[in-house]
Amino acid sequence: MADSVKIVGLTGGIGSGKSTIARLFAELGVHWVDADDIAREVVEPGTPALRAIAEHFGERILLPSGGLDRAELRSLIFQDEAERKWLESLLHPLIREAMLNQLHPRDYHLPYTLLISPLLLETDQHKLVDRIVVIDVPVETQIERTATRDGNSPEQVQRIIDAQMSRSNRLAKADHVIDNAAGVERARAQVAELHTRFMNDF
Repeated sequence: MADSVKIVGLTGGIGSGKSTIARLFAELGVHWVDADDIAREVVEPGTPALRAIAEHFGERILLPSGGLDRAELRSLIFQDEAERKWLESLLHPLIREAMLNQLHPRDYHLPYTLLISPLLLETDQHKLVDRIVVIDVPVETQIERTATRDGNSPEQVQRIIDAQMSRSNRLAKADHVIDNAAGVERARAQVAELHTRFMNDF
């Protein structure tokens, strides 16, 4: 069964609520893989990727515990496009390999799994999926949610948004859209509707 499982890509800008929507699919028994989780795994202490990052950016990129200082790294790469591209060239192949290993679990009986990725459309990850679902919220909502969640300034959040695909381009590439600005119950209803559709289509 695992070899024939379809992959639905779930994406959206920062602060759009990807994790919330993923949990709603999980309530329906859908297996999901989060590219952000994998991105954290490939730079855990002791990994070759973290050593390469520390050699490139210097020890300031490490926490006293030896882990990656994500806030410092984020600040560096979103002020310098060349540094961001260097980091992406290092991490994206590692993330892709780990992702493929996790997308097809054993003894799974639904016809599809979810790949959750903020960079689904900006990278070649979209080539892995059979459908694209975009989670959409206004930019103002993205800024408010992310600033509150991560403690970043609105200006820092705006730089991250500017580095991602524009809202209009993202929506243009969507096979399906979930409006996540109207509350969790509305989101749950949209997820249930899509789940029924995927169960029938696949």
